[in-house]
Amino acid sequence: MAKRDYYEVLGLDRNASDEDIKKAYRRLAKKYHPDLNPDNKEAEAKFKEVNEAYQVLSNAQARAQYDQFGHDGPTGQGFEGFDFGGGFGDIFDMFFGGGFGGSRSSRRRGPVAGADLRYDLRISFEEAAFGTKKEIEVVRMETCPDCQGTGAKKKSDSKTCNVCNGTGEVQEAQNTAFGRFVNVRTCDRCNGEGTIISNPCGKCHGRKKIRRVRRLSVTIPAGIDNGQAITLRGEGEPGERGGPHGDLYVYISVKPHKIFKRNGYDLHCEMPITFGQATLGAELEIPSLNGRVKYTIPEGTQTGTVFRLRNQGISHLRGSGKGDLYVRVNVDVPKRLSEDQKAVLRQFEEMTRDRNDQRKSFFDKMKDVFGA
Repeated sequence: MAKRDYYEVLGLDRNASDEDIKKAYRRLAKKYHPDLNPDNKEAEAKFKEVNEAYQVLSNAQARAQYDQFGHDGPTGQGFEGFDFGGGFGDIFDMFFGGGFGGSRSSRRRGPVAGADLRYDLRISFEEAAFGTKKEIEVVRMETCPDCQGTGAKKKSDSKTCNVCNGTGEVQEAQNTAFGRFVNVRTCDRCNGEGTIISNPCGKCHGRKKIRRVRRLSVTIPAGIDNGQAITLRGEGEPGERGGPHGDLYVYISVKPHKIFKRNGYDLHCEMPITFGQATLGAELEIPSLNGRVKYTIPEGTQTGTVFRLRNQGISHLRGSGKGDLYVRVNVDVPKRLSEDQKAVLRQFEEMTRDRNDQRKSFFDKMKDVFGA
């Protein structure tokens, strides 16, 4: 297979500066480094390709020859004189601080934070609006109280692994045409733990943790909305080797309300009114989360009109203040009337036929369009 252009490998054009070449190499070397992509042959091949391109383009003389002669070089033998296998130590110095061999082992054996947990909690609309307290039960792993997380029945029952010498890893060096590669794998003897337990703890059976059900109190703040989460710091899984506990994220699901719909901190609802109330105006008792609120609508209120009641919405989650309540009124047209009621309405219709400005305007427009 023909080699790709070195500039293409690094994602650069031919006018790239030395600093551009260095930055591109560091970014791609981190992405494809074999130690960061264990058992990934494709990543290993890409790392070799990136390393080869960098070794040539980072050398001023070699780059000039490559620009002139391509992959064959000035002698037609390519660039075999360059160390294409180098760069491992530099990469690990850059990303992890320290040499290749010891830094990764110490990194693996250092403290590791515990896993975060998720709990889904469903609450009522009112509980979300006003806030509340809830008791929840969480199933989580906890450090074994008998062995204090060592996994051994007694302290003397835990010894350093004689294969990896406590690092949890085994290094294997391999010489290839591209240079010397070091493969690091998890120790088979201790499964990466670095210790061998001869007499496991009777409670956790050497697993260092036990599963427990914990009852926790959660404070739900007023104004929380559907899909938001409350973080309980340190209530997740325990860490490894002295690492901190993870966190517990309580995700809130809010039940829908029979009357109100929420939009941010504002509430919306629809309220039916009678023809008489719309025509004459009226004092209405409007429902709110705090009880009924009196509100006067003016004469001639049209169906679909929206009224705004300030500070009758949801409390702001952070800070003071509340949202508003928007009430849309709809004129309720009766479906069944007595003959007396119909007679009164017919009389009313006759009396207002010539005075209904909106209707008169509509029929005038019809005459303009369709004629008399």
